[in-house]
Amino acid sequence: MAERSTAAVGVADNSGDEPLAADAAKATADGVDTQNGRAADGPVLEKDGERIGAAPAAAPELHSGHKLARRYRLEECVTRVDGFSSWRAMDEKLRRAVGVHLLPADHPRARSVLAAARSSALLGDPRFVQVLDAVEENDLVYVVHEWLPDATELTALLAAGPLEAHEAYQLVSQISQAMTAAHREGLAHLRLTPSAILRTSSGQYRIRGLAVNAALRGITSETPQRADTEAIGALLYAALTQRWPYENDAYGLTGLPKGVGLIAPDQVRAGVHRSLGELAMRALANDGATASRQEPAFTTPEELAKAVAAMPRIRPPEPTFTAPPEYQHTTYQQGSYGRPTPPGTPTAPSVVVVPPPPLQSRTGRALKWGVAALLIAALGLGSWQLADTLLDHRSQSDNGTTQDEPAKTGDDPKPEPVKVPIKGALEYYPDGTAQNAEDVANSYDTDPASYWRTKVYSDGPDMDPSFKAGVGIVYDLGSEQQVNAASIAFKYGGDHTTATLYATNSTSSATPVGSMQKIVTGKTSGKQLDLATEKPVITRYVVLWITAMPKSGAHEFSGSGYKQAVTNVSFSHNS
Repeated sequence: MAERSTAAVGVADNSGDEPLAADAAKATADGVDTQNGRAADGPVLEKDGERIGAAPAAAPELHSGHKLARRYRLEECVTRVDGFSSWRAMDEKLRRAVGVHLLPADHPRARSVLAAARSSALLGDPRFVQVLDAVEENDLVYVVHEWLPDATELTALLAAGPLEAHEAYQLVSQISQAMTAAHREGLAHLRLTPSAILRTSSGQYRIRGLAVNAALRGITSETPQRADTEAIGALLYAALTQRWPYENDAYGLTGLPKGVGLIAPDQVRAGVHRSLGELAMRALANDGATASRQEPAFTTPEELAKAVAAMPRIRPPEPTFTAPPEYQHTTYQQGSYGRPTPPGTPTAPSVVVVPPPPLQSRTGRALKWGVAALLIAALGLGSWQLADTLLDHRSQSDNGTTQDEPAKTGDDPKPEPVKVPIKGALEYYPDGTAQNAEDVANSYDTDPASYWRTKVYSDGPDMDPSFKAGVGIVYDLGSEQQVNAASIAFKYGGDHTTATLYATNSTSSATPVGSMQKIVTGKTSGKQLDLATEKPVITRYVVLWITAMPKSGAHEFSGSGYKQAVTNVSFSHNS
């Protein structure tokens, strides 16, 4: 595919802006770099050391509380630079935080920003922070995107130290695969800096600002794939060494010594994983560096992704366990019973306890005979009552007046599940490619012969996230309901089918799975999958997300391969 970019493609900024604050613990998710925890108001320092002046158009003078489209309420300005501003806002319709880029409609980059945002939104890849809206309204152009409050910038991670080998491996693997998918659709990033990489609480890396950040900054390039590949190499180099692989300090990282050129990561810090260091050098060779071996330099993210996949998998470090405190003996166990006494140890004199004398007096003998008489009387009375009860019970049973009651265990019976009706459904396809959208209603009707089916795939049973992460349907329950169980009937058995239920806030496919609340997951080798969890989730919309499918032969309108069809889905909760 010819290299192109909808983002007015340009060389990624490799030395970056002024250093970020090291204690920036959480990602602002605004897609634009910040400096020292505040907006980067000054001009941007580019790789060649020259500063780019601000755009002639001034950033819109808006204030907190201003509403866009009667929906997005601006709350905090996080960036104001180059004629545009970036805000944290609240989507009052969906009651969630979002990020907003704002610039005047007559800004020289307004057209390219709109085009970049709309192209990025069509990609729908969950590995990127999603563009939710791109609008020109009332002399303003604004781009609305996801806000990830639980994600952390790579800048903050590196401020704490270099990443261990497994984490650096995950970083370069996920970022290179994601950018490979973007370039296949003709999209480039061109500003892959540490502040553009977010790590979620689940350990997944997500990229923000695809195409949009470059358009906002007016960055262009004739070779966007090489620019993004070099930027990934710089991220890997920084992750391994905690140093920026250029002479200028950037993103809170110290640059390399001036005049020495690019040196291998293992020469910067001891203990660097050798294979990962070589990958970083081969990716950075685009800037004129010499790889540590004779292998050619990487020129596209796809070449880098394939090299990472060919590496032996790097295992995560073994968990460290704190040794429990030394066992403290009790007073009894600290005695000498059952343990030999070391020679020469002085022994305490033993104390002989004299038992009390027995009851030998006249009063004592009378007391003993009295107690014995009471015991005999009690036993006789108890025997008589027991015999009377048994005879009465047998007499009632012979007359048919009573029935034996079942033994009570003391456990309350489990409540019967309450079925939750489904009011509607849409196919969920965050990558923009539907499966069989017109037959979604067949997945929850009562006809076992009707079904919704997927396309046929040549690889499986697990779906390849770099090609297609999964297939699914989002169900509308009509209103917020409790859900903690589901019964799913599939058409094809064999191998296994893996399905997960997520709670989401709309039927839109623009919401990535990674931002949804997971309800329950399961795997089956047959045609029926029953899912249940102890704690119910309150939601109106439930996503059925299938990530593995069995291999089946040709049937009706589909050929042989890895595929699945859903004949019936039902949800329920405990009353």
